Amino acid sequence: MPRHFLSLMDLTADELKRILRRAIELKTLRRKGQHCDSLKGKVLGMVFEKSSTRTRVSFESGIFQLGGIAIFLSPRDTQLGRGEPIEDTARVLSRMVDIIAVRTFGQDSLDRFAEYSTVPVINALTDSYHPCQVLADVQTFMEHRGDIGGACVAWVGDGNNMCNSFINAARLLHFNLRVACPSGYEPDAELVKLGGNRVSVIHDPKAAVDGADLVVTDVWASMGQESEQKARISAFEGFQLDSSLMSAAKPDALVMHCLPAHRGEEISAEVLDGPNSVIWDEAENRLHAQKALMEFLLSC
Repeated sequence: MPRHFLSLMDLTADELKRILRRAIELKTLRRKGQHCDSLKGKVLGMVFEKSSTRTRVSFESGIFQLGGIAIFLSPRDTQLGRGEPIEDTARVLSRMVDIIAVRTFGQDSLDRFAEYSTVPVINALTDSYHPCQVLADVQTFMEHRGDIGGACVAWVGDGNNMCNSFINAARLLHFNLRVACPSGYEPDAELVKLGGNRVSVIHDPKAAVDGADLVVTDVWASMGQESEQKARISAFEGFQLDSSLMSAAKPDALVMHCLPAHRGEEISAEVLDGPNSVIWDEAENRLHAQKALMEFLLSC
């Protein structure tokens, strides 16, 4: 059976750390101009039902940098867009490529795809999880601060797929996660329960950020929620990650955002472009983290 990456919980803590160390190593090699062809001749199939900038470019560039190639398929490029069952697409596509990245809406669709695939399947984003982004986030923290174990991480904003993946990361890597969100926008309650004393959900962003080593936010309305934008702006009043809120964190606290960002909504331009921001490193690290992930899955 192939190893899939449908959420961070498909990895052990040791495997996750191994992938992150390899991501940093691959980044160093790239900076030195040293070529790595560990995936020479491998083909990545990319089935994307949701639009993408960073995820698409990082996967395509990543497989190319390791000696392989990528085939990108949007809904209009596949029979999925004309009603072919997910199971049939998975059966056929996995006979023609070596690994598949799927970016879709429901986690159940991804799970069904993986069930019928004979090659590794990667969650390139669903409404429930965005584990590849959190790989890059933890890599970025490691590069700037070392081991994230024991650190205090504050999530400010919607209890969305990114928040859910941070909860899983806290469970695996043993950091403390405080989630600050308005009432009614909390993350998955069962996930919070599984997080035990590592995860707390509060409704006061200042209290969540107090003494934090890392502060993370995301857009208030994710893809597919555009019709809720105005209502969410109202609901999230006081949750903008600005200099006033950041004053409660440690002076050297890192700031992350998975992008795209709405300056002046969930984060101020001053903070996004400020000295504590590692957002551009975070964005680049999607490339290296996913290279390490693909190597790992194809070596299992």
